[in-house]
Amino acid sequence: MKQLLPTDTPIERAIVVSVVKKGGDRIQAMDYLDELAFLAETAGAEVIAKVYQERVRPDRATMIGKGKVAEIKEMIEQDDIQSVIFDDDLTPMQVRNLEKEWSVKVLDRSGVILDIFASRARSMEAKTQVELAQLQYLMPRLTRMWTHLSKQFGGIGTKGPGETQIETDRRLIRDRITKLKEKLRDIDMQRKQQRKGRDHMPRFALVGYTNAGKSTLMNMMTGADTYVEDKLFATLDTTVRQCTLPNGQLMLLSDTVGFIRKLPAHLVASFRSTLAEAAEADALIHLVDCTHPAFKEHIQVVQETLKSLDIEDKTVVLVFNKIDQLEDPSIIRDLQIEFPGSIGISAVKGLNIITLLERLQEIALLQSSILKFHLPYDAMNILPKIYAAGEIVEREDMDEGIRISVNVSAERKDALLRFTEQFLINE
Repeated sequence: MKQLLPTDTPIERAIVVSVVKKGGDRIQAMDYLDELAFLAETAGAEVIAKVYQERVRPDRATMIGKGKVAEIKEMIEQDDIQSVIFDDDLTPMQVRNLEKEWSVKVLDRSGVILDIFASRARSMEAKTQVELAQLQYLMPRLTRMWTHLSKQFGGIGTKGPGETQIETDRRLIRDRITKLKEKLRDIDMQRKQQRKGRDHMPRFALVGYTNAGKSTLMNMMTGADTYVEDKLFATLDTTVRQCTLPNGQLMLLSDTVGFIRKLPAHLVASFRSTLAEAAEADALIHLVDCTHPAFKEHIQVVQETLKSLDIEDKTVVLVFNKIDQLEDPSIIRDLQIEFPGSIGISAVKGLNIITLLERLQEIALLQSSILKFHLPYDAMNILPKIYAAGEIVEREDMDEGIRISVNVSAERKDALLRFTEQFLINE
């Protein structure tokens, strides 16, 4: 699938535009605009100017008013602008009208996010998810992509071929979307099989707003070499690594794609299989950049996104990251009062990582049990079932048999005891 903004092209000079309802929160709107500029820079653009406009309602034809259209046109000509990016989704008609007026590329937030995702996708799963999201994004915008037909033939008699081509293209896209969804279902089944082989260990998933520091924390806790960069959506592919708790028990930690405000619904849906690690985790680690002025809104965005994915009935550990960058240390104490049970850490400097691991250990112990068995040598056929059920904590081979301790999750405990209850050591 061709990217919306090819990343191998020279850096584009861009203007970012925000249109908000008159009388709305200007500070919040400017924060959104700053985030859009960061998105544009992550996609490879150089943001030359930020334009903000308040309106009673968006203009149906151009989103912004005629005066602002003329003002931006002048900026485009003076500053050699190649693209204009809007913070909210544009209709195909609005894009067509603005591109005709300005003679430059016109995009919206969704289009830029999709471009970043396309450039960051590495695995077959991520590439499939991105292509699916791109096709779903492009489907309603096809009308403006076939204007070359009327330009080529001109005048009367050209509508038929144009409409036929559009319908043909839509059918091809619908067929491709169906195939991609089937492919993702197959990938999801493969992932489920992979998870079955490791579900004897407690599982935790990192979730959070993009650029909160999830990959950095992943590296700190597991010694992994997950890609880290100070850009939005630095990683798309889910990474799963083993981590050792203070008591020596092994756990699994997964890093998931970051969330963001105004994330297109179809994009969230496309990444369901990636977020399945979060759905099947025993608990979530919700990482928050406490230095960001809008971090409380970030918390809300993550919570709402998890709810839309039906991932809300989970134990959640709220973790405030980057406490080493706080000018006033009392801020984290106030946050822990406001958000009871939260933990303040620095993923970069390793501050309070042990405290976090101890909290995860408490959760793991609540959700599992250590069972001890004495197996005589004539019952060795039971041993593979014990090994498959959980993590072996201790094993001692004696003259009269084997003494073995296993850490078993609550969901596997009853199934194991059906085969082994007569060998259970009650202490």
